[in-house]
Amino acid sequence: MTRVQMHFRLRQPLNDATMAKLSDTSAIYGIQKVKLGSDSLMVEYDASRMRPAEVEAALASAGVAADPA
Repeated sequence: MTRVQMHFRLRQPLNDATMAKLSDTSAIYGIQKVKLGSDSLMVEYDASRMRPAEVEAALASAGVAADPA
């Protein structure tokens, strides 16, 4: 397992619905941890299972508007 941290800058604050969907991303195979900052987000994932584009797609499908930092 190769753990990689990917950092994102949030484009807008998260609402309750988006927070709930974001918590569900930890159930995606390969995502190990999601950590939320005041205006940022860190996703730790297994690089042997996922690529950066798949991490970004998981966040987008959860409704998170974020850009890689």
